[in-house]
Amino acid sequence: MAADQPNHAPKAVSRAVKLVECPRDAMQGIERPIPTDLKTRYINLLLQVGFDTLDFGSFVSPKAIPQLADTPEVIEGLDLAEAHSRTSLLAIVANKKGAEKALEYEEVEYLGFPFSLSETFQQRNTNRSQNQALDDIREILFLCKKHEKQLVVYLSMGFGNPYGEPYHPELLEQWTSKLDRLGVRILSLADTVGIASPEAVAAAFRTLVPAYPAIEFGAHLHARPDAWREKVEAAYEAGCHRFDGALRGFGGCPFAEDTLVGNVATENLVAFFKSKGAKLSIDAKKLEAAQDLALEVFGG
Repeated sequence: MAADQPNHAPKAVSRAVKLVECPRDAMQGIERPIPTDLKTRYINLLLQVGFDTLDFGSFVSPKAIPQLADTPEVIEGLDLAEAHSRTSLLAIVANKKGAEKALEYEEVEYLGFPFSLSETFQQRNTNRSQNQALDDIREILFLCKKHEKQLVVYLSMGFGNPYGEPYHPELLEQWTSKLDRLGVRILSLADTVGIASPEAVAAAFRTLVPAYPAIEFGAHLHARPDAWREKVEAAYEAGCHRFDGALRGFGGCPFAEDTLVGNVATENLVAFFKSKGAKLSIDAKKLEAAQDLALEVFGG
C-alpha cells in the first residue's frame, strides 16, 4: 500500500455494557450475620460507583436465607436521592408472595426470579417444580406490569448440572422460547456451577441473541479466578451486553464441586470492558473504595 493511500480498515465499534453488581449473591451464603448497618453502608457506596443495576437483596423465606431477612431495613437506610446515582435496584423473589412483598417498595425497580433448567435444582432452590415455577413467572409478570416494574429471569444450571440429569444445548432454546411466549424480556443465562466452556457460552448467545430480538440477554457466570476471562469474552463477542459480577469475586454457588468457583470479580469485568473500548460509566475512585469496604463486609 502506498504511504499516502488511505487506510479503510474498519474501526472497532464501542458498545455500551450493562454491569450488574451482585452483593446479594455474595452475601447469601455467609453464615455469620453481617450487621444491617454495614450492609447498608456498603450498598450506599455501590450506588455511587455507576453500575447499571444492584442485585442487592431478596424477599424470600428468612428460614431459607437468614442473611437477607433484613432487606426491608436495608432499603430504609439507602440514600437513593443522590444526584449521581443512576443505579436501579433488583431484588430476588421465589414466588408470588415474595413478589408482592418486594412490590411494596417503590425503590425496587427489578424483580429477579431463578428458573432452573434442572428440575432437581428448581425443587431445591425454590421448593417448586419447573411447571409450578412457570406459573409463578406468569403471575409475577402480571404484577410487574401492574406496578410498572420489570422481571429478570435467571436460567440457572444453564450449561449443565451436577445431578446427572439429561442436558443438551437445545434446552436453552426450548426454555427461552417458552419464557419469550410468556412475555419475559430480560433473561440471564447462569453458569451456576461453573462448568460451561467458552465454546458453549459463545454458542448459546450466538444462537439466542439474534433469534429473540425482544429479549435482553445477560450472563451470570461463575468461574475459577483464573478462568473467567475466556467465558466473558465468549459471551461479549457473541452479542451479550449485560454482565453480572461481585466485587473481589465473593460468593457463588455452594453446589459447585470446585470450592474455588465463584462470581466473576467485578473489577476484572471493568478492566476487561475498558480494554475492549466498551462504554462504561464507572467512578474509579468509588469502585476502589467499594473494593476496600468489601473486605470488611465479607471478612476477606
